[in-house]
Amino acid sequence: MKVEIFSDVVCPWCYIGYKRFARAVARFAGEVEVIHRPFELNPDAPATGEPLLEALDRKFGGNAAQMTRQVAAVGAQEGLELHFDHAISANSFEAHRLIELASRQGLAEEMANRLFEAHFTDGLNIGDADVLAKLAAEVGVTDTGEAAPEVREQLDRARGLGITGVPFFLFEEQFGVSGAQPEDTFLAALEEVAQRTAR
Repeated sequence: MKVEIFSDVVCPWCYIGYKRFARAVARFAGEVEVIHRPFELNPDAPATGEPLLEALDRKFGGNAAQMTRQVAAVGAQEGLELHFDHAISANSFEAHRLIELASRQGLAEEMANRLFEAHFTDGLNIGDADVLAKLAAEVGVTDTGEAAPEVREQLDRARGLGITGVPFFLFEEQFGVSGAQPEDTFLAALEEVAQRTAR
């Protein structure tokens, strides 16, 4: 079964949802091909970056610290360390390009995980070229400088599919599940799609 996950590495619910989905896949009896697809929550964010809480305060009117504490608590229940207080808001296009390259090299899962961790746990600027080069090297991804057109094409596709929020899970190009659903919900979706598409 093919499942495309539209997400952004600067989105905490994408990180949480991905972890829940991965656990559901581990419990699922069938084979699942996971494909990471790009989505930009803030395409106008500068690559230079700024403290995430400052950017969120501007967007949500000063409630960022309280909001992020609640999200961090949910993340902790999933075994994730989300340190919003030292996370950096930055443009994620190049990070998506790395994931696309990693997918060609059989390392998409590892690259996506490392980028989530770099942003939310390590407080690294995932819009910075030097940081991305270091992360790619850690994972073993060779950055050929390619894949930008493919990322733009998939960003356009997401818009064409009407995806306005992430994470969004597209099963077999026809069944969609939106949001960081509970693990059991993802497992039920996998089983239902398997039944519907059984040949």
